[in-house]
Amino acid sequence: MIPAHVPDEPPLTYADSFDVPVLFRDRPVKKPRRQWRTAKHKPWAGSGGFPATDGWYVSTTTWREIIKAAIEVGRDVTPHLQNQPQYAHGELVARVSPLYAYLGMHPVKPQHPVRGTAGRRLTLNPVYAYSTERSAKNAAAYRLGMTMTEWACRSLLGLSQTEHLELGGPIPALLNTFKNPKNRLPDLWGQHQAEGLYWLIEAKGGDVGLSKLRKGWEQLAAGSKILGSYAHRTLLVGASVRPGDDLFLTIDHDLHLGQPPLTPAGFGIDHESAVRPGNLEDHLGDSDDALIGAARAQMLTYLALRSAPASQLRTVPIPADRASRHRRSGLTTPLEDDDLTRAMRAEARRAANYYTDRYTLRARIRSMGLDDFLTCRILGTEAHLGMSRRLFAACERLHEEDLAIAQRTPELRAEDRLADDPELGDDAQEKQRLTQRRTFRERQEEARPRLRPLLRHAYARGGTSDWSDLLRRPEEPELDLAGDEGLLEAATPETYLAVSRYNLPPAGAYL
Repeated sequence: MIPAHVPDEPPLTYADSFDVPVLFRDRPVKKPRRQWRTAKHKPWAGSGGFPATDGWYVSTTTWREIIKAAIEVGRDVTPHLQNQPQYAHGELVARVSPLYAYLGMHPVKPQHPVRGTAGRRLTLNPVYAYSTERSAKNAAAYRLGMTMTEWACRSLLGLSQTEHLELGGPIPALLNTFKNPKNRLPDLWGQHQAEGLYWLIEAKGGDVGLSKLRKGWEQLAAGSKILGSYAHRTLLVGASVRPGDDLFLTIDHDLHLGQPPLTPAGFGIDHESAVRPGNLEDHLGDSDDALIGAARAQMLTYLALRSAPASQLRTVPIPADRASRHRRSGLTTPLEDDDLTRAMRAEARRAANYYTDRYTLRARIRSMGLDDFLTCRILGTEAHLGMSRRLFAACERLHEEDLAIAQRTPELRAEDRLADDPELGDDAQEKQRLTQRRTFRERQEEARPRLRPLLRHAYARGGTSDWSDLLRRPEEPELDLAGDEGLLEAATPETYLAVSRYNLPPAGAYL
């Protein structure tokens, strides 16, 4: 039973920014004793490189950044959803809901305040503390660890898209070694273009103690041994939190010098254009490999949009000039304080008083320099996801190519698969599915040279297409010019994300 002193109160309304303490160090050691409150923290300086020195830092971020990390990290399940895209909604719910269910915020007064921070930090809420069973806590710890690891690597450290190491890692010649089921390896890998290094990454979450960190360090050592002579960095990210304490990160790291990385995506099939540092979406205009990577990263959102009923779809006006969204840190630009977005939306509302025809109004708005991103709420969550016409068209073309791969590959065609054997154990079934995922990934990479011009053409075509054409529906989605005061919106160059300000993690009872 939750104790009586814990108040029963509705979620509070406040801005969604909060602070995350981060401890950098060169090896796992004991968990610091409340140093996330007592140590003198350095302010986080930017998002694009590895800190020059170890020690305590603090970064102020938003719930929107965390939700973006949650929906984009983890195993790529889209190959399983080729014929059932509506289940993409369920996967998105699974990635987001544990965070809403078990996290809260509370005000903090650190011993050494840092100017510009929010004075709020994440913690575990009373539901987790008093009424959650161990198995549910373990599942929540996994999701928390993966989410905060993705956030740290991408929003803080400037890593490009992460990928699951289970599919074989960055070096073609080492695929079979990385795929050896006897090797206990880290979770993720990525390529940091600014550093010129591969990154091997292991994520831990929950009440992360020294024993759990040592296991993660052993996993990284095993992956590092396989990667061998290629220059790489190993990172062990622990997202540690207990009831009553602040959520903080430990990032234990090691640097291994050697040969430089291979060409984009690590496969060296046909060098077209290198992906530059940071967010893939920042370079879609000049890198075909970045376009392929961004489309793959957003495929889950694309499937959710593609399968949503027309009544749940709407479009929101966003400035078409991608360069106007100057991010101070992280991957997203909050829109509530973006003067250009507010001014252009106000102009669009004035235009709506004169242009009653929907198609004429859309044309007028686009002539003002506004694009309209397709969005829908992911039912079962408080998240609204969306994307631009150009990225939607690229995702659509990639989806068509993935369907073709499945249809011409005997191991992947549904009609060629044996019915599930009820006598097979969970491990055997998981091995079968992993083999299918790896086969699918190998076929995708083999198709990369052919995909580059196809996706580039689709991306360009999407910019001049109507949503009714892209959705293959007679009616355009509703154009939302009024806006929703209950939403906190954010955008990247090609995607949209909003959360309800009334359903952010409530302030906890632990002060």
